[in-house]
Amino acid sequence: MGKATVMLLRGVLVAVLAGSVFVQAVMVPLLAHDLEHDFGSDVDDVAVPLIVIVVLGIVTVQVSAVCIWRLVTMVRRGTVFSPAAFRYVDIIIGAIATAAVLVFATGVVLAPGDSAAPGVVLLIGGLGVLVAGVALIVVVQRALLAQAVARDAEAHDLQSELDEVI
Repeated sequence: MGKATVMLLRGVLVAVLAGSVFVQAVMVPLLAHDLEHDFGSDVDDVAVPLIVIVVLGIVTVQVSAVCIWRLVTMVRRGTVFSPAAFRYVDIIIGAIATAAVLVFATGVVLAPGDSAAPGVVLLIGGLGVLVAGVALIVVVQRALLAQAVARDAEAHDLQSELDEVI
């Protein structure tokens, strides 16, 4: 990975982290205020669960961004093909899976009553399936990383044997 790509990705990650902190600090309280004052008793049953889901969803994004930062650092140092990388990939998989559960939870919260139209709840369910699919894609990427780590270790062992022969 080139230096420009690493710097660009780190810039995006900084923007994501800064934006998510802004949303947590400013936008979530405004959302809570708007739900309480603009919609009144129509959304009382869903307001608190939705706010909790939004905050937890933001945390999943933040956790993923920090782990991606660590992985990019490992790529830059040339140490990504090591067992230490699996910890970060596993955390990312967990964060994405948690986000999928949160999306489904949003649909469950909105389904009863008149909080949302049935089509909206269906779309939220489809979004949950999409997010779960992203988690599965990262699981496949983890398997590819495991193969690469095994090949790297095998190449290192073969190089050691060759060095002894020479």
